[in-house]
Formats: sequence, structure tokens, C-alpha cells
Amino acid sequence: QVRLEESGGGSVQAGGSLRLSCTTSGNSFTEYYMAWFRQAPGQEREGVASISMSGGTISYVDSVKGRFAISRDNAKNTLYLQMNSLKPEDTAMYYCAAAGYWVVTPLRAASYDTWGQGTQVTVSS
Repeated sequence: QVRLEESGGGSVQAGGSLRLSCTTSGNSFTEYYMAWFRQAPGQEREGVASISMSGGTISYVDSVKGRFAISRDNAKNTLYLQMNSLKPEDTAMYYCAAAGYWVVTPLRAASYDTWGQGTQVTVSS
């Protein structure tokens, strides 16, 4: 079973950029559908972006379209989230998620069965 670990979070001013990474261990990273979720205190977990096994299918929540970019490097067993033009409302704990099958609803948390521990992103105004 794949294990996930996020990194790259931190504090940044509004308008700044940050790049999150999700490193994996275990077998068959190329067989996993991957996604980024985020959760702010008192709020439900929200799907941010997802990417299929080969990278051919990508989805974003409307609020980050044009600002965030998800990508994966299968040779490095790593998932990325490039975050540009950050806003205070992007502040949240960001989680990496994986599913070992094709995902029909890729921005729903229930679609995934493996999760990382999260990395905090704080955007100040």
C-alpha cells in the first residue's frame, strides 16, 4: 500500500506563490489517481485538484482555476501543487490523497482511500 507525505507548506503573503509536494513510498505509484484536498478550521474538507494516473485528466475546484496547477512526476513518485496568486482564503491544511482505481468524482473525499498527514498553508494579507 502506498504511503503519502506532504511538504512545502508555510506562511506567505497574499499574491505570493508556494509549491507543495507529496512524496510516496510503496509500490505502484503510477497506478494511483491522485488529488489535493484542503481543510480550514470549522470547515469541511474540500477537493482542490486531481490528476489521473498518466496525467491526462485534471480537475480543479472553481476557486483555484487559473492560479493552481497540479502535476505529477511518475519517475520520482511525486505529486505537486503549484500555487500562485495566493489569497487569504487559501489558508488551510492541505492533504494529498490517492486511489488505486479510476476515479469518477475526483474532487470528492470519499473517492480516495489513502491520505497523507497534511501540510499547513497560511496566506496573510
